[in-house]
Amino acid sequence: EVQLVESGGGLVQAGGSLTLSCTASGSKFDAYVIGWFRQAPGQERQGVSCIRTSDGNTYYEDVVKGRFTVTSNSAKNTVALQMDSLRPEDTGVYYCAVVNRRDFYGCRLSGVNSWGKGTLVTVSP
Repeated sequence: EVQLVESGGGLVQAGGSLTLSCTASGSKFDAYVIGWFRQAPGQERQGVSCIRTSDGNTYYEDVVKGRFTVTSNSAKNTVALQMDSLRPEDTGVYYCAVVNRRDFYGCRLSGVNSWGKGTLVTVSP
């Protein structure tokens, strides 16, 4: 079973940037769809972005399009989420996850197979 570890969260002012990293164990990294999800206080967890590591194809939720960029590095088994122009409403715990390939489009929560433990992102006004 693949294990995922997130890093890179922290406190940033609105308009600032952060880069999150997700490191995956296992030997089949290029077969994965890796998703980033977030959970704001008092809200349900939701998809943010997904990447198909075999070809680098990406999916973004409308709320982050043009501000977030997801990339993968097969040599290091990592997926990064570059977050720019951050807003207070981007605050939450960010999780990376392995997603079923059929759930790539839409980055669907129902398609998640395994989760990392999450990293907290706080955006101050």
